[in-house]
Amino acid sequence: MDDHATVRVGLRAPDRAFHGPLEQRRAALDAVAGAGLDHLVVHDHVSFRVGTGFDGLLRATALAMLHPTLPVRIGVYLLALRHPMPVARQLAELSAMAPGRIVFGVGIGGEDRREVENCGVDPATRGARTDEALGVVRRLLTGEAVTHEGRHFRLDGASIRPAPDMPPPIVVGGRSNAALRRAGRLGDGWVGLWTSPRRYAEAVELIAEEAAAGGRRNVAWDHAMQVWCGFGETPEAGRKHVASAMEALYRLPFEPFERYTPCGTPEDVAAFLQPYVDAGCRRISLLAEGSSDEEVTHAAGEVARLLAA
Repeated sequence: MDDHATVRVGLRAPDRAFHGPLEQRRAALDAVAGAGLDHLVVHDHVSFRVGTGFDGLLRATALAMLHPTLPVRIGVYLLALRHPMPVARQLAELSAMAPGRIVFGVGIGGEDRREVENCGVDPATRGARTDEALGVVRRLLTGEAVTHEGRHFRLDGASIRPAPDMPPPIVVGGRSNAALRRAGRLGDGWVGLWTSPRRYAEAVELIAEEAAAGGRRNVAWDHAMQVWCGFGETPEAGRKHVASAMEALYRLPFEPFERYTPCGTPEDVAAFLQPYVDAGCRRISLLAEGSSDEEVTHAAGEVARLLAA
């Protein structure tokens, strides 16, 4: 990766982008673009912990239609819980509506075993199902007729047409070596979470080695980091915001995540992120919490400015 490439900072889509009057939702995204942020991020869960959910593809579609230029990164979609054929159809449609603006992130999930089981999936098969589904989705997005007889999916002369002129890049999320190998074999990039700068650099190297071993060379890698953070006038104030949000979502104490979670002013957060930039990371997605959407958007824009400088 070019050491002088621009550092691009994006933001998890503000809550206001999904609720309230249409003009308010558009204004929330205009503010993100106006703050100098590069992209939006959406997550995906069917029914997490106490039933929390957000469909990544539906949310990406809504955002892409609300703003004409902001790219949307789906990070990450629980592909193992879905059949690859309807997913490929959705991606083809979304790519046609927002060409060049969608990045399809895939992960195996599993933090909530019941979510997986309630979708009719054995949690032990998540990795294998994801690998198989990724291969099928890639083939379907070319428009070719696909006949596939796998362990988890069977297709007989299946096709998705018209094929998108610009199929979305597929990035793979996860911290394990298995996820990194999956990215090297099947992905166009990797998205890290709760990972140190040193591990980031090691991961990128391992992905390149796995890709080369499979005959994949000269890949235009789209690697990124997703980083939870809390904005406030002090680190303590920022910590309060992000700890509350993460504990409510994950139903776990905040402390195990704290060393990966910058808190405080934009200067504090940018200083925390600088070692990732030094390790080669050129795309960072902030999963940011603060006192309001407006504060978070402004602060994230300041982080982008500081890292670009």
